[in-house]
Amino acid sequence: MRIAFYAPLKPPDHPVPSGERQIARLFLRALRAAGHDVFLASRFRPLDKRGDPCRQKRLRALGRRLADRLEARLPAFDVWFTYHLYYKAPDWLGPRLAAARGASYWVAEASHAPKRAGGPWDIGHRAAADAIARADRLFCLNPNDRACLARLAPPERMADLAPFLDAAAWRAAACRGDPPMLVTVAMMREGAKLASYRRLGAALAELEDLPWRLLVVGDGPAREQVEAALPAGRTCWLGRRSEAELPAILANADLFVWPAEREAIGMALLEAAAAGLPVVAAETDGVPAVVSHGETGLLAPAGDAAAFAGCLRALLADPDRRREMGAAARRRVLARHDIPAAAAALA
Repeated sequence: MRIAFYAPLKPPDHPVPSGERQIARLFLRALRAAGHDVFLASRFRPLDKRGDPCRQKRLRALGRRLADRLEARLPAFDVWFTYHLYYKAPDWLGPRLAAARGASYWVAEASHAPKRAGGPWDIGHRAAADAIARADRLFCLNPNDRACLARLAPPERMADLAPFLDAAAWRAAACRGDPPMLVTVAMMREGAKLASYRRLGAALAELEDLPWRLLVVGDGPAREQVEAALPAGRTCWLGRRSEAELPAILANADLFVWPAEREAIGMALLEAAAAGLPVVAAETDGVPAVVSHGETGLLAPAGDAAAFAGCLRALLADPDRRREMGAAARRRVLARHDIPAAAAALA
């Protein structure tokens, strides 16, 4: 099929690296691997971060004008495919253009937040709800999204799609560190990322009696707060690294650690699993869909630094269990989270 691809939050060719851009690119690859002819339909970003109704009205008007122009200019397509729409970045293009062209409308990673109704993002909330209700197929990367989506779409339109990556890009970690090498990969910014770094720092403070070192990959505006949160004497700061550099970094580690506060999918956790690393994370949002507790890693209750430290202590003290979990993690990625598995679901 000919597929018009659109990512309203961030297009796949955006110059700023992010998990959002990475997943958009992976979807393009998976759709092509499924045999579809895919093209990028638009780079329009209807994003309102602050809850400004005036901005949302302007974006709605701009989206409608752009849809009118695209209706006359776009090549023929059978499916309009939108990746990641929600109240801050709704889809003003796909429903109108799919209807105008008589095409199917597919959506991956949609979320519906009823609590936003009537609030500062009400315009975006209603637009996202309308798009979800019109979708012919809804692919759920986070199983937690299903309950709210069910208010808008019947279950026969929804399909679970495991988060995925290109497993061939990752090689198995050695997992022989002495002392064990912990690693985390995350941007440094206010909000959930900084909260996760602080939770990690609180957990590591309870493990000073054990030998370990920590590699931190990432940078951002909250760098100073992150540095203050983590133990200076045992932390190696690698800064921002490219996607191409990450496999080699993870291959020299023993254990991936990240509390993952409010993590919708957790691509960094999935990359660690692809590298054959066990993961210690918190049982939040979409993390259990990526990390199988007791099999590929350990999950602590959300917000519980002491329990997180306990999970770390258990794996730091048991190198054989770390290696077994790492091997299981890579097997699970190859079976469930590789591009061929996604392509089969998107065929």
